[in-house]
Amino acid sequence: MKILITGNMGYVGPSVVRRLRQTYPQATLVGLDAGYFAHCLTATRHLPECRVDLQHFADVRQPPASALEGTDAIVHLAAISNDPMGNTYEEVTLEINHQASVQLAKMAKVAGVGSFVFASSCSMYGSADDSPRKESSSLNPLTAYARSKVLTEAELGEMADDQFKVTSLRFSTACGMSDRLRLDLVVNDFVACAVASAEITILSDGTPWRPLIHVDDMARAIDWAIQRERSAGGDFLAVNVGSSGWNYQVRELAEAVAEVIPGVTVSVNENAAPDKRSYKVDFSLFEQLAPDHQPKVDLLAAIRGLKEGLEAMGFDDSDFRNSTLMRLNVLTQLRDQHLLDGDLRWTEKPPLGGASNEEDG
Repeated sequence: MKILITGNMGYVGPSVVRRLRQTYPQATLVGLDAGYFAHCLTATRHLPECRVDLQHFADVRQPPASALEGTDAIVHLAAISNDPMGNTYEEVTLEINHQASVQLAKMAKVAGVGSFVFASSCSMYGSADDSPRKESSSLNPLTAYARSKVLTEAELGEMADDQFKVTSLRFSTACGMSDRLRLDLVVNDFVACAVASAEITILSDGTPWRPLIHVDDMARAIDWAIQRERSAGGDFLAVNVGSSGWNYQVRELAEAVAEVIPGVTVSVNENAAPDKRSYKVDFSLFEQLAPDHQPKVDLLAAIRGLKEGLEAMGFDDSDFRNSTLMRLNVLTQLRDQHLLDGDLRWTEKPPLGGASNEEDG
């Protein structure tokens, strides 16, 4: 069996590769990544990509055809992966997340790939009332990132058939420790605040709803999706992935962090404008279809894992929102060094004098 994982050198990728190596020890695992965040290693003593058999350093907008040859399944993680990056690079986000994703799927179908797993997002529900969103609920994407997922899902649904099975996993908001940790995610941000300064300031009014999922449980769902039987969803399946017990208001998340880490104070900006991105999600379909691959890491365990990981890093940066633990800052730094152009393509050469190995992506 040969599995291609795009975007494997990001936040979620290391957990996915680790899981697939355990499940399919004899499989050929192949990574494909542009390498924007390759140098953003955290709390690991080895390169996570030691678990793949072959690593392609390539832009997903121009994947090498050789990467698809003989491939049985594709796990498509590669994307401009959050709202701040999407807002800054809106056209590029749609180009990479939507157009390149559809093109990759077309290439995969022609190459005879049997299973295509797409990392989608519950963010496509956008702003909703308090009733949990089901897969059949109306979509209300509020950002370039969310719109890109809606557009891609629609085209993937048209491509799926009895030879090309597509599983679109509408993931909850990710959290948890990773070999390439991001702190631009709500729970990760709160734990970082708690560890660095013992103070959490909620920038919104704390009322928006968010469903959550640990990166290891995202990997568990992907493992299921790769070999999902057609009896569990058909040729094309779009399914919410998470746990019904993991719908939280933002204020509750901060309070949970304070429960795990003693001495932390929580303050809320009561005058903040409401965050329109607020939605509960119904995960009953995923519970029905994948009973053996349900999330196992609960919120408090995720917080403890983040605390231990940050402490192992010696993390104490109260100004971390201006650090390279925020993905937009990494792209900004690479552009400032003229290593990436405005379309987020690598330039032919680094600037005169080059850059250190730590910085060259």
